[in-house]
Amino acid sequence: MPTLNRRSLLMSALGLALGQTDAASSRPKAGDLFARVGDTGKRPLTPADILPGAAQTLAWPIDPSDGTVRSGSRLNQVILVRLDPATLSAETRARSADGVVAYTAICTHTGCEVDDFQPNERLLACPCHSSVFDPRDGARVVDGPAPRPLPALPLTIADGKLAASGPLTAPVAFEKG
Repeated sequence: MPTLNRRSLLMSALGLALGQTDAASSRPKAGDLFARVGDTGKRPLTPADILPGAAQTLAWPIDPSDGTVRSGSRLNQVILVRLDPATLSAETRARSADGVVAYTAICTHTGCEVDDFQPNERLLACPCHSSVFDPRDGARVVDGPAPRPLPALPLTIADGKLAASGPLTAPVAFEKG
């Protein structure tokens, strides 16, 4: 896992303060599709690409009108995970698409990436300070120092592909550490 260094943290904060305006840095928007992090072909993900019960998939939003990958800010990285819709809270189910839910990949504690998965419990975890989130219940904090849930990104299915159906439910923010 890449470590969060002071420079990247300061650059992210500077970008937020300056109100990033370039398309690659702008926040996810309704209609955006998703490509797996590291996929240079930018293939839009479908619900079938997100396997039930598997660890989260890290993805970038893509502007479908011009193909811009919104990877200009690490704050745009999202987690996609597929769960049994019957296990989702009503609020989470309403934001899901075929059991797939999306949350920011940035921990609300100190901004590390939430890239661990606890398969038996189906929980997301941040390896930096052991915050644990329940993706079935709005990414509610179930353990650790994170002060609030991960912001969610509502999803829909458009032409068979996963797409954002609105903006993040809250700004991506974390405590200064």
